[in-house]
Amino acid sequence: MNSDVAKTLESEIEELAVSFENVVEWQWDGRFKTPLAEFPIDRKGEILELLEKHLVSRWDASSVVEAPEVVREILKTLGGLMSGQLLLLSNLEGPAFLFCAWWPWGNGQKVSIRIGAFGEASEKEALTQVLKDRFGV
Repeated sequence: MNSDVAKTLESEIEELAVSFENVVEWQWDGRFKTPLAEFPIDRKGEILELLEKHLVSRWDASSVVEAPEVVREILKTLGGLMSGQLLLLSNLEGPAFLFCAWWPWGNGQKVSIRIGAFGEASEKEALTQVLKDRFGV
């Protein structure tokens, strides 16, 4: 990965992690290899507002049909989007970027978010380690 791109994404990860300090508790999701946080539905607005300060595009089950191919590739790894779920992304222009999977629980009581990196395998692996380090998982 281009060192400028790596520095930019590491900076984006750092800013995102700092925004969420003392806001939610993070754990590691081994299935998707992402930091994972769960919170009560009544915090939905607060959490979504924080995410949207860092992740500039937003896709839902109806808008994803018009999404670029790379968005559909991410969704394949996550199992798609159901009604009420969102995919938020950082800038799609580079060879790697960040995403957040927003998944409300079926019982309507909680939401789970997963923050991940997407790109070439070596880029994704390096960024995943940065995510683990910065989110403390």
